[in-house]
Amino acid sequence: MHTISVIVPIYNAAPYLARCIESLIHQPHQALQIILINDGSTDNSLAVAEQYAAQDSRIEVYSLPTNQGQSVARNLGLQHANGEYISFVDADDYIDNDFYTYMLQNISNLDCVQIGYRRVTKEGKILIEKLPKHFYQFTSPCMRLYRREVFSKHNLRFPQGMIYEDVIFSLDFWATNPTYKMLPYTGYNYLANTQSTTATRNLVAKELLFATLKEKRQQSKSIFHRLLVLYTNIRLQFHFKRYD
Repeated sequence: MHTISVIVPIYNAAPYLARCIESLIHQPHQALQIILINDGSTDNSLAVAEQYAAQDSRIEVYSLPTNQGQSVARNLGLQHANGEYISFVDADDYIDNDFYTYMLQNISNLDCVQIGYRRVTKEGKILIEKLPKHFYQFTSPCMRLYRREVFSKHNLRFPQGMIYEDVIFSLDFWATNPTYKMLPYTGYNYLANTQSTTATRNLVAKELLFATLKEKRQQSKSIFHRLLVLYTNIRLQFHFKRYD
């Protein structure tokens, strides 16, 4: 049976963490390595994680002494991952019951499959439901199932010391020219949480993002990758003007 390493970075997510873990442990596809990374939480997130780990041998808990950011937590999870495939789930989100069964049925010999998502309230009310129109539309790694070999072959990691790390990681991933498939499926439920890191990003973080994109474009030897970076830059400029 195909094994999947699920990496869950956790920072002060105690109100939502149980729902997230429950959605993982009750998947019909049981061959999971569930890696919970406590990123220096100051609430009782670690206690919740350890309680579930005591009840389910598939769960592994690792803890950082201080809050170091989602990239550090995910990279630590990748160090411990031993599954054939890699999945990322955020601690305040949850997945549908057929999530991994469906993804595995469609990934075959591909490097990656990509899906859509729902944006939901804490009560589970659906606010938005979106499918990808093209493979680089969504930057969140949570919308994909990856073959782990891609990470080891290309030394793929999340950039540390910045916010919007998903954007840069996604560009690095697509630069490897992976084989992929987009699926007509929205089994990932993303919590509309106004207190999350995503909702509190600042001007300095955006300036660093665009500086990093400029550097990526200058360093790229692939015309395709340079165009993809340029497209991402323009798209983000419009996005920030619309929502800021």
